[in-house]
Amino acid sequence: MRAVLGFSWKLGKWAGAAVVVAYIAVCTVMYVMQRSLVFPKLAGHVTAVEAGFPEAQEVALHTSDGERLVAWYVPPKSDKPLFIYFHGNGDTLNWRVGRDRKLVADGSGLLAVSYRGYEGSTGSPSEDGMHLDAAAAYAFAADHQIGPDRIVLWGQSLGTGVAVWLAVERKIKALVLESPYTSVADVAAMNYPLLPVRWLLKDQFHSDWLISKVTAPVLVFHGAKDETVPISFGQRLYNLVKAPKCFVRFPLGGHDDLDDVKIVASIRGFIARSWRGSAEPAGDGCQRASLAS
Repeated sequence: MRAVLGFSWKLGKWAGAAVVVAYIAVCTVMYVMQRSLVFPKLAGHVTAVEAGFPEAQEVALHTSDGERLVAWYVPPKSDKPLFIYFHGNGDTLNWRVGRDRKLVADGSGLLAVSYRGYEGSTGSPSEDGMHLDAAAAYAFAADHQIGPDRIVLWGQSLGTGVAVWLAVERKIKALVLESPYTSVADVAAMNYPLLPVRWLLKDQFHSDWLISKVTAPVLVFHGAKDETVPISFGQRLYNLVKAPKCFVRFPLGGHDDLDDVKIVASIRGFIARSWRGSAEPAGDGCQRASLAS
């Protein structure tokens, strides 16, 4: 009996050690491979014309650290706004052509940025690098004599973190956040509850630390059935906004399927309003606005 107990104890010890080794191995692999998960490699370069967006011209943005970015540019007409668009992590410029064409149909401008490491752009993506990409996009607008009172930043999913950062660093007319998160760290912790992702994650995109510093009006869109970034993340971020704000909920919307027509119409109405100060509430109940999708 004593020999059996001794063997069982040793077997349990070996099993425990194996579990620990396996756990460490998983953490190591996740740490090494994390950027391929956060910034997946996508299809090759597609021009605006090839994508069916002849209104746009392909331009090159040059970052302060020497990278060359592909961007699609539609100059704004007259006093129309310029939308600087930052896409999601698994997105490409040509996936939003239908909405882009609706957006520029009234003479509004668009500058859609392909991050470093994404289609046609040089470099490798990272949070710090994407901040430099955002700054290069803003500099491009300034070089084309488009003032801050005409610049609207629009971020989708991962791009909301880029847009929030730029909204803190530069003056803008408004900030649009589509399917936003509090931080990538929070979303990763939800998806990998057994891993110490908050210690391992290099690119955390803490919009929750920055959003209260944004003084421009903020418009948030989120789908109630979003399983990638649940709407609770968007609501938590929205609650931290101190500037004039509006939250639009799509009851049937997921992560990438919100109604383009309703989004464009809502944005036009939002940025056309006369905001008297950063402390002014939305005033018309838009925090409770809800759109079917």
